[in-house]
Amino acid sequence: MRAVVQRVKRSSVKVDGKIIGEIGVGLNVLIGITKGDTDEDIKYIRDKVVNLRIFSDSDDKMNLSLKDVEGEILIISQFTLYGDCRKGRRPSFINALGGEEAIGIYEKVIEAFKEEGVRVETGEFGADMEVEIINDGPVTLLLESKKDF
Repeated sequence: MRAVVQRVKRSSVKVDGKIIGEIGVGLNVLIGITKGDTDEDIKYIRDKVVNLRIFSDSDDKMNLSLKDVEGEILIISQFTLYGDCRKGRRPSFINALGGEEAIGIYEKVIEAFKEEGVRVETGEFGADMEVEIINDGPVTLLLESKKDF
């Protein structure tokens, strides 16, 4: 499982021109699911994201977590995070998990974050989405549950 984590001042996601998810200060998290992802991968990503100390404290040092600042999270499924661009000029998505199996894992990811007591908003799995992000910093981190990078 992969995640692109962005610290934001606000973020929203639209489907068919309608806002379906919107947050204030917090994290915009793009989630990519691959074959073989399990509950352990979900737990790893969830624990990392909610506990990363990437928000500034009173000394302007990155020392506070999402929970510490009572931030919100916008979770968006991102099939293309498993795009392999090493060969040719068109990405291969052979390692990205799609369909019903991926939807089930995505829903588990959402529930796992909700269990942490943070406010969670989401995109729509498989939809063509328009995501608006007002970065804070910017601070952008890449996470991989399998430690591939």
